[in-house]
Amino acid sequence: MSFFGLDCVRKKERELERKIRANDREYNLSFKYATNAIKTSKYNFFTFLPLNLFEQFQRIANAYFLFLLVLQVIPQISSLSWFTTVVPLILVLTVTAAKDATDDINRHRSDNRVNNRKVQVLIDRKLRSEKWMNVQVGDIIKLENNQFVTADLLLLSSSEPLNLVYIETAELDGETNLKVRQALPVTGDLGDDIEKLADFNGEVRCEPPNNRLDRFTGVLSFAGQKYSLDNEKILLRGCTLRNTEWCFGLVLFGGPETKLMQNCGKSTFKRTSIDRLMNILVLFIFGFLAFMCSVLAIGNYIWERNEGSQFTVFLPRLEDDPAFSSFLTFWSYVIILNTVVPISLYVSVEIIRLGNSFYIDWDRKMYYARNDTPAEARTTTLNEELGQIKYVFSDKTGTLTQNIMIFNKCTINGKCYGDVYDYTGQRLEMNEYTDTVDFSFNPLADSRFVFHDHSLVEAVKLENTEVHAFFRLLALCHTVMAEEKKEGELFYQAQSPDEGALVTAARNFGFVFRSRTPDSISIVEMGKQCNYELLAILDFNNVRKRMSVIVRSPEGKLSLYCKGADTIIYERLHQSCSKLMDVTTEHLNEFAGDGLRTLALAYKDLDEEYFNQWIQRHHEANTALEDREGKLDQLYEEIEKDLLLLGATAIEDKLQDGVPQTIEQLSKADIKIWVLTGDKQETAENIGYSCNLLREEMNDVFIISGNSLEDVQQELRNARTSMKPDAAENSEFLPEMDKGVKVVTDEVVNGEYGLVINGHSLAYALEHSLELEFLRTACMCKAVICCRVTPLQKAQVVELVKKYKKAVTLAIGDGANDVSMIKAAHIGVGISGQEGMQAVLSSDYSFAQFRFLQRLLLVHGRWSYLRMCKFLRYFFYKNFTFTFVHFWFAFFCGFSAQTVYDEWFITLYNLMYTALPVLGMSLFDQDVNDVWSFQHPQLYVPGQLNLYFSKKSFFKCALHSCYSSLVLFFIPYAAMYDTVRDDGKDIADYQSFALLTQTCLLFAVSIQLGFEMSYWTAVNTFFVLGSLAMYFAVTFTMYSNGMFTILPSAFPFIGTARNSLNQPNVWLTIFLTSILCVLPVITNRFLMIQLCPTINDKVMFKVRQAKATPAPPTRRARIRRTSSRRSGYAFSHAQGYGDLVTSGRFLRRPALTRSSGFTHAGRTTTSFSPMGRSAGYSPTGRPQNNKVPDVEVTSLQMYRTITDSAP
Repeated sequence: MSFFGLDCVRKKERELERKIRANDREYNLSFKYATNAIKTSKYNFFTFLPLNLFEQFQRIANAYFLFLLVLQVIPQISSLSWFTTVVPLILVLTVTAAKDATDDINRHRSDNRVNNRKVQVLIDRKLRSEKWMNVQVGDIIKLENNQFVTADLLLLSSSEPLNLVYIETAELDGETNLKVRQALPVTGDLGDDIEKLADFNGEVRCEPPNNRLDRFTGVLSFAGQKYSLDNEKILLRGCTLRNTEWCFGLVLFGGPETKLMQNCGKSTFKRTSIDRLMNILVLFIFGFLAFMCSVLAIGNYIWERNEGSQFTVFLPRLEDDPAFSSFLTFWSYVIILNTVVPISLYVSVEIIRLGNSFYIDWDRKMYYARNDTPAEARTTTLNEELGQIKYVFSDKTGTLTQNIMIFNKCTINGKCYGDVYDYTGQRLEMNEYTDTVDFSFNPLADSRFVFHDHSLVEAVKLENTEVHAFFRLLALCHTVMAEEKKEGELFYQAQSPDEGALVTAARNFGFVFRSRTPDSISIVEMGKQCNYELLAILDFNNVRKRMSVIVRSPEGKLSLYCKGADTIIYERLHQSCSKLMDVTTEHLNEFAGDGLRTLALAYKDLDEEYFNQWIQRHHEANTALEDREGKLDQLYEEIEKDLLLLGATAIEDKLQDGVPQTIEQLSKADIKIWVLTGDKQETAENIGYSCNLLREEMNDVFIISGNSLEDVQQELRNARTSMKPDAAENSEFLPEMDKGVKVVTDEVVNGEYGLVINGHSLAYALEHSLELEFLRTACMCKAVICCRVTPLQKAQVVELVKKYKKAVTLAIGDGANDVSMIKAAHIGVGISGQEGMQAVLSSDYSFAQFRFLQRLLLVHGRWSYLRMCKFLRYFFYKNFTFTFVHFWFAFFCGFSAQTVYDEWFITLYNLMYTALPVLGMSLFDQDVNDVWSFQHPQLYVPGQLNLYFSKKSFFKCALHSCYSSLVLFFIPYAAMYDTVRDDGKDIADYQSFALLTQTCLLFAVSIQLGFEMSYWTAVNTFFVLGSLAMYFAVTFTMYSNGMFTILPSAFPFIGTARNSLNQPNVWLTIFLTSILCVLPVITNRFLMIQLCPTINDKVMFKVRQAKATPAPPTRRARIRRTSSRRSGYAFSHAQGYGDLVTSGRFLRRPALTRSSGFTHAGRTTTSFSPMGRSAGYSPTGRPQNNKVPDVEVTSLQMYRTITDSAP
């Protein structure tokens, strides 16, 4: 979508450097920077009519009909009245204009909602509430907690210590983890003093507007000093301020120049593949029309020279020039034969698309009751394209997942907790009615946390040593920040949502993290306030894949607590843990088989003397100028050994309901799914396994992570060689398409493969020299995951597939970072999720859950495509047949441009007699119902291959029409030649022949329609029979004496109907022509079904055998993956947070003085059923979905290995 500032009328010169002076609007306005207003609409009140008509007449067909209208007002040429063209032309222009106006009004409303948001701006030394659209570059604005960032800002000061602010960037990169930004100390001193801020006159010189989200370069000049500016000091539009009371910022970029808008990409007018094919066919039809008219004009010339002079006795005329007569005849036949491309075709197409869009809007099975969100077709022009999708590009966060981490299960000292068992020992599935653990004994518990295994809370109450140590570790070993504005109301802000889930779990089981300082952690252990001295944080990084803390307990005991990836932790365990390791490994394999994110926990007690030596060496390493990181890693390795295993946690990165089943169904429909996410590689890979996109059964999953062009190229070639050893170096191409772009063919490989590529490697892969290598390798894989990608890279991947693959693409996402991808794809789908409405506003279709995608494609998309193809095939058939009869008649009327039908029949044929039956088929027809469509997703494949409507099927249709027109002309001609009525009177007159021919035509096309329809409804039946009845009613009325008396020139066929249609031989002729027209169709269909049936024929045969709607498919047992592949929490964590914690830069004001507020339950037991599972943590603090999805029942029973607690 193109965004323009409201004040930007003429194109500016390219900006090389931006200069801004704070609080000086006059200076900044001299550069004509864009305001903060955005404009996504196309028209205004004055430009709508001229611009819209200009756009509509760019469509070849509309321009053609306007040209016909001009011809029809020339008396020497036209043999038809002008109203036969002007009425349908005005109708189609009006309908299209109304639709375009509605869409643009919605865009205006959306723009107004955003532009009229309010923000506080410092103007004339006062804070004033201004609309976003009135904010200018160089203004200083004030933001408050939970507000959207208005524009791209330079952070000046904030309410937090050391001028930190916490922002959520979900709208930009899809991540809900909080990020930290810090102002320069020199501007931080301004605080919230309005006088100081108003006197601030710093000048900024920085880069021009661009789409790079990850970098910023600039210099601030203030008080004679220059200060370097980078991305850590910038707040971008689209972010949300969190956990920060207020902050002030200087506007650097506004409106269309912000990085968010620069990443939105350009909006292109989307047309379906059928639209593009139709444009080609219309050009061919125009050429064929010119050919037919030329043949008839030549015939007229020959006839005039040989026979015409004899007729001048009967038809005197001013001109007797055969050449001029031939010229006029050419244009006369252009008018008469124009029905090969009737304007009613375009009216009908718009109505069909509108009707099928309403089906999507009205579908209750795509309505999400929890959020009161129905599915919405935001465009009406792309429905049939939904039935041809080959590639789906999906975001991960918020699209496949719910942004909610669930503490699902754990294993402590060899005992597994979290499963539910009945009295026979069989594991039960969780649902909303399963009994939950009562945490009322803990007043500090999070009410949103849900867990079902009562045995774990009983172990806590019984003061099991290992269980207490397990939750104590979770409460101490993290970098979470706690906020407590009211007594007992705790809010956790975690840098990774998995950390938040673990700390929340510890909180509910009685180990409540309350607050922290740079050198202490305060927790409540089973009602008792405890302060631990924080001596060191051994921070996470991508190599270590673990983090540790060293603390001193209130009793003075030194301990190291460690958590991380199990493979890393196992290498550092004491040999006495070997048996416990074996049992824990079994549990970890079970967790991994369920697609859960696992994390091993261990600890060790430290000797005071050894620790003092170690901390001294740690200080020296931490202050070293050379190889600091290497020395620290060596010290960490030294102390993190001989650990004692406590157990492991299993967190579910909660998928949306039905995601694995949806992906499985789409895969069966031969739809390839690529996940494009801004998340880390390991996190995305883990989700890939959870949702069945990646499977353990795959032959291999290739990881592309090269740091140079050569490395990436070699890795791609190695992957391709592994999949297809005999693969040629150069890609195979189809013949050139338009614009000379070649198409990469699909290559068949043995087995199934996956591909995972990260952002920096993707940047090389998308370079011109390597893009075909990347595309070829990726398309050989069953699934592709691109990690750490920018919004622009998402669009580039989609554009790459569109450019070189002859396939239809769909992009689905829920955040502003997905907008460019949604706009780039043939079809864009927005999820109404937790990340705002930017994706929805830019999409073509929207709904609330990813699982609705299968219904959108496999049901609505397939039906829409099938209906549109049937409509076009039938529409061309009936109009070609109608028109070709004129062509044959020309040879019998002296090429005089005489019409074979009554003029009223010509006018009403497409508007009344055949309009409703074909619309009924196009709106209600279905080969099989939705249940059968889901049971046989292979029914979707013909749409991907364009089997239902193509150039080949068009020419078949034209040949069929040619045959039918020959039958419809020559059978009535022969039947009426030298024929008399029953009473001996002559019947072989022009008017009787015209009536017979048009009646035969109407019966033939109506019977043909009946054979095309697979699903008869009362409405269809009424339309077909009603249209035939309407024809006879109108015919008898118009051919009556009364109408002739009123207007003799308009109704010349007086008495023809009653005189002809009462003759048996006329009805016999109608019957014979109808049979001869449909006989080849019946024969061809019978032979094709018997000899080479399509997938549709096979499924429809099954339906007929079933003779009823089948019961829902039986739920299959889900086979557990036996896998040792496990993912730790640390994979979604970021390096460097430990330093922030210990430095104090991260900390808020001191927490409120409080009591523990905890009722200690001691050893009190409560009656319970042994159950187990699940707890929710949402990093945004929003209420999360605790409802267990309706998943397939598993027959594989779980077991727990129970060992006695160590003494």
